[in-house]
Amino acid sequence: MMEWATIFIICAAYLLDLIIGDPRWLPHPVIGMGNSIKRLEKRIRSHVIQPDQLKKAGILLPVIIVGGSLLITWAFLRGLYMIHPWLATGAEVILIATTIATKGLKDAGMEVYNHLNRGDLPAARKALGMIVGRDTAHLDEPEVVRGTVETVAENIVDAIVSPLFYALIGGAPLAMAYRAVNTLDSMVGYKNEKYINLGWASARLDDIANFIPARITALLLVVSSWIMRLDYKKSYRTIRHDARLHPSPNSGFPESAVAGALGIRLGGENAYNGVVSFRAYMGEYSRPMDKGDIQSTVRLMLAASLLFLLLSILTIWSIGGTLWG
Repeated sequence: MMEWATIFIICAAYLLDLIIGDPRWLPHPVIGMGNSIKRLEKRIRSHVIQPDQLKKAGILLPVIIVGGSLLITWAFLRGLYMIHPWLATGAEVILIATTIATKGLKDAGMEVYNHLNRGDLPAARKALGMIVGRDTAHLDEPEVVRGTVETVAENIVDAIVSPLFYALIGGAPLAMAYRAVNTLDSMVGYKNEKYINLGWASARLDDIANFIPARITALLLVVSSWIMRLDYKKSYRTIRHDARLHPSPNSGFPESAVAGALGIRLGGENAYNGVVSFRAYMGEYSRPMDKGDIQSTVRLMLAASLLFLLLSILTIWSIGGTLWG
């Protein structure tokens, strides 16, 4: 009956995150990962200076942080199983829930929407600035909407589908290892002068880890758009035409799926610390974006995550049925 235990753990973790999210008072594993990354980076830089040496040392970051996260989680749960299986099961549910951010992503998107709905553009800009790296202080409403839609769409992969995907394969240890990969990428995976050498391995590993989940997410968004009576055909066409135009090998898939489903165009000019860069367009321009697109994107995100949960249950059940005859 191992498949039923896995189904219970995955569903309970998803629902736990959806209901309570990440309470501020509860210690979060990502904080520990972040502190470990900072300490390890500091130690590496104290011994290594040359670019070629930094590039070699960059391999240490994912090996130590990701490998350490996996082994620590496995050992922790192993110890709990020796005490009592239910204790370990409860801990695994909680640990997997910490790797998911369905509620956090929904709340972040809807906070921007609510500010816009009240006509408070400055507050909406500030709320967007909390979840994106681009400059938001002077954005007009359509650009605030675009930033929010792009962020919610992109993060369906690394905040929901990817951690659930790895939890499905390897339980909490592999889900926690994935979260370590994602945390590394968010901290050192930049192509700037500071991290181009030290962070290359972390960035590459994040691309590899999200490769399959990103494409699964895109297909789930197409199905979700059909369920929601949006333009699912255009969603699929936009993925085929535009997904690979994105600078990220993965982010273009959920973004293009959402752009096609809603009949909007994402991408364009973004400013980072005053420096303007252009990101390839996703979708065709048919109308100006409005705040309702944020709400629709959040609904697509919830639908796609629930579909993945259902797909996970069916997969586990079918594998279990095959193994147990």
